[in-house]
Amino acid sequence: MKPPVVIVGMGEMGGVFARGLLSAGHPVHPALRNTSLPKLAQALPDPVLVMVTVGEDDLEAVLARLPEEWNKSTAMIQNELLPRDWIVHGIETPTIASVWFEKKPGKLVKVIIPTPVAGPQAELVVEALTSIDIPARVIPDAELVDTLVAKNLYILTANIGGLRSGGTVADLWHQNRELAEAVAGEVLAIQEYLVGTPLDRERAVAAMVTAIEADPDHGATGRSASRRLERARGHSADAGIDTPTLDAIARELET
Repeated sequence: MKPPVVIVGMGEMGGVFARGLLSAGHPVHPALRNTSLPKLAQALPDPVLVMVTVGEDDLEAVLARLPEEWNKSTAMIQNELLPRDWIVHGIETPTIASVWFEKKPGKLVKVIIPTPVAGPQAELVVEALTSIDIPARVIPDAELVDTLVAKNLYILTANIGGLRSGGTVADLWHQNRELAEAVAGEVLAIQEYLVGTPLDRERAVAAMVTAIEADPDHGATGRSASRRLERARGHSADAGIDTPTLDAIARELET
């Protein structure tokens, strides 16, 4: 029998990863909201993977109470994820999947592009996803930050720009290019502040466009769009970054 895996959070995404890991032959131990993580860690002190699949709004609280002995096995999949989010919790080398598929209640998994995975257990995660026909690939750890920034750029540009434009990601990019580029520029400035180093902006935008063209009918906004705008503006205020387009969209939502 293969070594056990813990999944923290058993929503739609948690269910997908549980199915894949079970298909790949790993016993899966779910941790729900009322599960005592210290007690589970006593029973499973050395799982091969601790996959945290909660939403981004819950990630900070979950990582804060994650048993220290699990740090070396931690994996994350959230949007808006960057190294600062795990380093502050003493997690040095997590496994990270930059998820490019979605799973909504009552619907099948919808793949946009293959999911890149980096970190110590990247091959395990890729094996699990491909075992249930979700394309994924291992990437070098050196490419992780650029990969996460590209996903963040796609999510934030689509969601925030979509608050004004509505429609699909293709509508935003092709019919409202000036808006999309303005939002993207401000998002990238915030990402550079959060990462702490200059970024290859052209590469990030090219990766975003690849995702747009892969699923042009994908809705631009979602239920988290307003919250993403609020978070982005909070970061820009902390950094002293001028974000006139984001600020204007926020004012429009208030009227």
